[in-house]
Amino acid sequence: MAKLLSCILGPRLYRVYRERGLARPRPIRDQAEDPSRPLLEPSWDSYYQPRTLEKHADSILALASVLWSISYYSSPLAVFYLYRKGYLTVSKVVALSHYVGTMMLLLAGIACLRGIGRWTNPQYIEFITILEDAHRYGTPEHKKKLASYNFDFRSWPVDFRWDEVTSRSDSRNVSLLRSEPKHRSAVNGFLHTIKKLPCQVASFIVAHTFGRRMLYPGSVYLLQKALMPMLLQGQARLVEECNGKRAKLAACDGNEIDTMFMDRRETSEPQGQKLVICCEGNAGFYEVGCLSTPLDAGYSVLGWNHPGFAGSTGVPLPQNEANAMDVVVQYAINRLGFLPEDIILYAWSIGGFTATWAAMSYPDISALILDASFDDLVPLALKVMPESWRGLVTRTVRQHLNLNNGEQLCRYQGLCCWCAGPKMRSSPPRFLKISCPTEGMTCS
Repeated sequence: MAKLLSCILGPRLYRVYRERGLARPRPIRDQAEDPSRPLLEPSWDSYYQPRTLEKHADSILALASVLWSISYYSSPLAVFYLYRKGYLTVSKVVALSHYVGTMMLLLAGIACLRGIGRWTNPQYIEFITILEDAHRYGTPEHKKKLASYNFDFRSWPVDFRWDEVTSRSDSRNVSLLRSEPKHRSAVNGFLHTIKKLPCQVASFIVAHTFGRRMLYPGSVYLLQKALMPMLLQGQARLVEECNGKRAKLAACDGNEIDTMFMDRRETSEPQGQKLVICCEGNAGFYEVGCLSTPLDAGYSVLGWNHPGFAGSTGVPLPQNEANAMDVVVQYAINRLGFLPEDIILYAWSIGGFTATWAAMSYPDISALILDASFDDLVPLALKVMPESWRGLVTRTVRQHLNLNNGEQLCRYQGLCCWCAGPKMRSSPPRFLKISCPTEGMTCS
């Protein structure tokens, strides 16, 4: 009975990885047409095969999840429409709650049927047993067995915590650069706060509703749902072809960060001793992002997803981004065993914020590479918003979405390569040593 309950509450299993030697051979005709491709084709089709009951129940629950997401994003318009039509009365709200309760009971019943379907599947029983043992014992042997499965990452056990090696005893956020506050008297400061309160409330609402979703579209659930097959294939390629090691990192703010590490230190290539930490763009994931560039060049690579992207939890706000980057660097140094001077930061687009923050906070790193990034978010935001919103946009970005890459870069005195276009990207990289003043900023 306990195993049945585990099947009902257990995570969704997507695929079972196979050893590279067990991958099915490619047809001879394909090999003759393209001799450069390997004889062994990776097991792209090695998806977990659920039983009929589990398969149909999963489809219904997935559809319900998509409908809920659409309802969530359209709820302001729906509430406004219902209010205008006079449907927001007590009697009609009570009737609506009855419908919602009935739907919840039906979905709970479907989840139980899915659990029964899993319970009758020996493959899922084997997986859930390994998952429970990994949580219960946490030994490397159990985690190695668990790495053969790709499933809902929320159930993956934590592999590294931010406080394992840090000297900080509390869970405060890491430091960000902030502008020095203007000095005012107590009375003037209070009156100024009251005067600016409506604007601050408006900025908060804009930043935490559509603002951060426009800035980080990869955190939108519907987009992730559409990209799920591509992400699963990307993970399969990294695990089966590149011996990738997936890990969950717990940041100081409670967010869990999804990472993938490819170790090339055992190869004969000297660049394998260097680790490249990749920071993806605002709609990028390590499964299909810029990680392939240093990987093809023979470097050891560590990829990670922004908070709220794919397996990572949380929302992609600047403070959460810095917290995530901090635990990623700590993981690379203290668990993977790389020295700071052997670490290269490689960022694409909006990933330049976390990369420049890490370069500022860990000045001993080897180098920083910024590809198609920017120095300040405000000018970019003003270009895509109405001119009449200039004040609101500037205030919102500065207070809640301040990606001040240029200011952080000025705090890094090491080597930096900034690729600003296709012409520069196609030429050999040129590294410059950064040196610029940093007055007017405080680290808090």
